[in-house]
Amino acid sequence: MKKCIYVVEDNPNIREIIEFLLIEEHYDVKACCNTSDFWMQMNEHIPDMVILDIMLPDGNGLDICNLLKRNVKTHAIPVMMMSANNHLNAVKAKCDAEDFINKPFDLNDFASRVEKYLPN
Repeated sequence: MKKCIYVVEDNPNIREIIEFLLIEEHYDVKACCNTSDFWMQMNEHIPDMVILDIMLPDGNGLDICNLLKRNVKTHAIPVMMMSANNHLNAVKAKCDAEDFINKPFDLNDFASRVEKYLPN
């Protein structure tokens, strides 16, 4: 069974690139454009990994990460935070995500980071 990854990214171009890349790597991908879509998906199915943009139109990826990490049902899900903000040390201090990546990112680096948490 394919491992499932939820991608929460408001920029449609970035979201589509990530979705395409992960599908090519044989993951099942649910792409969400905002926090509301993400929580609706979470009610349907718990993913194997979550990739979160920090700045979202209706919320904040840091808040999602913190809620996931505080919940006994979701605390073990690997979370990767993405940001165009280059202050990653400040971001790392605000949530317990397993990984952080700056945008723009190298697609090969991105894929290898995901595989580190979800080996095929």
